[in-house]
Amino acid sequence: DGKIYDAYVIYPKNHTSEANFVEYFVYQIMPDILENKCGYTLCIYGRDIYPGEDAASAIEMRMQKSRRLIMLLTHQLVNSKEDAYDQHIALYNALIQNDTKVILLEMETIGTYGKLQESLRFIIKQQGTIKWKEEHTVHPQSPNSKFWKQVRFHMPLARRPS
Repeated sequence: DGKIYDAYVIYPKNHTSEANFVEYFVYQIMPDILENKCGYTLCIYGRDIYPGEDAASAIEMRMQKSRRLIMLLTHQLVNSKEDAYDQHIALYNALIQNDTKVILLEMETIGTYGKLQESLRFIIKQQGTIKWKEEHTVHPQSPNSKFWKQVRFHMPLARRPS
């Protein structure tokens, strides 16, 4: 299908104390589970987009080469006044071009979705979110936990790691 990545990961990139866990999740936990244990390829901003590249065109190109978009919903993302460029492009691709499926991971209890942009509320209404409750589990990094099984259900078929 001409795609290089199984998923492009969209997450808030501000450096706050809440973002520390989100960055740990994005750079450590997700690659460990989805890439190392399940055989997927992820595109993560800051890891797979190189310094010196034009960020806007690199983001668009990487999204076009991804089968899914994984968006991490956090209070920081919800309350952010400026739309992150990758979030904007992702929602455009998902809703207008209707060519990429979005997987929404609710990393914190968002509560009411009223503050979310309308396009994001529409996707949530259509398919819901996968809620991160791993702090309650004994093995948050087990690919067989309920959370990761739900994520894998929405992912394309994986090529097994060799």
